[in-house]
Amino acid sequence: MAGRVLSQQEIDNVFKNLREASAADAASKKAQPYDFRRPDRIAKDQLRSVHILHENFARNLASSLSAYLRAYVAVNLVSFEQLSFMEFTQALPSPTSLIALGLKPYDGTALLEINPSLIFPIIEMLLGGSGKSTAKITREVTEIEQSILEGLLRIVLNDLRTAWAPVASIQFSIEAHETEPQLLQFLAPNEAVVAVGMELRIGDLTGMMNIGIPSIVVKMLRQKFDQQWSVRKSQATGDEHARVLKLIRPAFVHVDARLQGPTIGVSDLLELQEGDVLALDYPMERPLDFIVNGKLKYNGEVVVTGRKRAFQIHQPAPV
Repeated sequence: MAGRVLSQQEIDNVFKNLREASAADAASKKAQPYDFRRPDRIAKDQLRSVHILHENFARNLASSLSAYLRAYVAVNLVSFEQLSFMEFTQALPSPTSLIALGLKPYDGTALLEINPSLIFPIIEMLLGGSGKSTAKITREVTEIEQSILEGLLRIVLNDLRTAWAPVASIQFSIEAHETEPQLLQFLAPNEAVVAVGMELRIGDLTGMMNIGIPSIVVKMLRQKFDQQWSVRKSQATGDEHARVLKLIRPAFVHVDARLQGPTIGVSDLLELQEGDVLALDYPMERPLDFIVNGKLKYNGEVVVTGRKRAFQIHQPAPV
């Protein structure tokens, strides 16, 4: 056996096995361990749609709260991400104002949290104060204070319902109040939520409002999100064009009717004397150029209409 000579096919098989082994090693290096406890992820296109919904919600809420509180309110969407329910609650302050929200007709519960730095100044404003007290209050919200905030919460939930209306008719309702995030038990710790963080500015006051929506509810609405975008595309040729035309109708444009003839240098222009003649080399039948905001658009001629001069368009200018 020691003196045996390998055939060419046996040599090829040896190198083939070596190549396959190296390819398998390379593939194993690219593989990553999968954690089955990881929250289920929502498709990126659907996540973008949810992001747009809450941007509209932030704009509407700023107007609604400004009218309700009789003060300038700015609402900015500052964070938007997918987290596990445990990570979401651990990031909330304690104590704080937590409201469990029903999502009828869908099964599930969302969470609305408003920081104490906002809650107590708002209560002071609703009771006739200025809301500019510098004292930092860290206690829990009482039942009486919760009843005072019901009007504010109705406005928030109404704007939230309006923002989601193009996708689904969700009736956001208050199911429970809580002050400690650790006591919330309506979602499993590893269940995924879409966490929306908004910064509210009321005068010199600043605070956060956080919303957590179960990802499973958002995934159930995937088909409705697709229908929403298909409807928008079909309406773009009609309603959208009419809307854009309505917006640009009051705009002004600058127009000129020009006789585009030969040019002359500045030095020659300065040397002109009385009695000099300039040859324009412009045929009488040649149309004038109609310039719109500096761009050539039409050809035509200057005409008289009543006691005014006007420009009659003959044809679009050649490109």
